[in-house]
Amino acid sequence: MKVLHVSGYKSLEMGIFKENDPKVHIIKAAIRKRIIGFIEEGLKWVIVSGQMGVELWTVEVVLDLKEEEYEVQLAIFPAFENQDKRWPEMLQEKYQEMVMTADFYKPLYVGDYKGPYQFRARDAWFVEKSDASLLLMDEEYPGSVRYFYEAAKKTNEDYPIYFITPMDLDDIVEEIQMTDPDYWINLQNNQGLK
Repeated sequence: MKVLHVSGYKSLEMGIFKENDPKVHIIKAAIRKRIIGFIEEGLKWVIVSGQMGVELWTVEVVLDLKEEEYEVQLAIFPAFENQDKRWPEMLQEKYQEMVMTADFYKPLYVGDYKGPYQFRARDAWFVEKSDASLLLMDEEYPGSVRYFYEAAKKTNEDYPIYFITPMDLDDIVEEIQMTDPDYWINLQNNQGLK
């Protein structure tokens, strides 16, 4: 596999309203673990549409891996221009930084949002241009990522889809607890959660 598409829940679908939510650290650790495994097997490109949530966290993970000398490229292909127009200002700034830092960026449609057909076309495009997808998704509660999942299965029954499941996230929590038993205490102290 040379090109991996990554997607998953939007932050609001997971009840995450702040970027410093402890769940973000766990999700990013799970994404990182899977992407490193794929890089070790020959992965060259990670592609996303750059939506809030899993996709933006994936961008952060890939940019961190690049800084750590992992040889992987990042491309952002939003369905249309200005997809961040209605986002909170802080996330807009973060998105614009990521777009400038990515190895490649190109909206699939010129201009602003026109209709749902742009999302359907985006999903089909990702299936066509990638070798596989990694989705953070619980099949019992698929959320908005189900549209991509269903389109991928309909377009190509043999298209490989890998999942990060709630059980995988639980495993990451256990790994963190085993390697750093004080992690949660330090996290609470740093965020004023006590």
